[in-house]
Amino acid sequence: MATTEYQVTGMTCSHCELSIREEVEQIAGVSDIDVSAASGTLAVSADGTLDDAAVLAAVEEAGYTAVRSS
Repeated sequence: MATTEYQVTGMTCSHCELSIREEVEQIAGVSDIDVSAASGTLAVSADGTLDDAAVLAAVEEAGYTAVRSS
């Protein structure tokens, strides 16, 4: 299982975290999600290869912007 981290802008509360979680959990292969408004981070664990474009699109669908952390 691989974990990929993202920096998310615009999150301010637990509702923001929930909105992102609900969108990202719909991506095939995602097994765990950790979202923190306090740190502005999203960590996504997946079985196999994670589709970065799908994660970024899911975050955007929730109303936020994300970039993959280096």
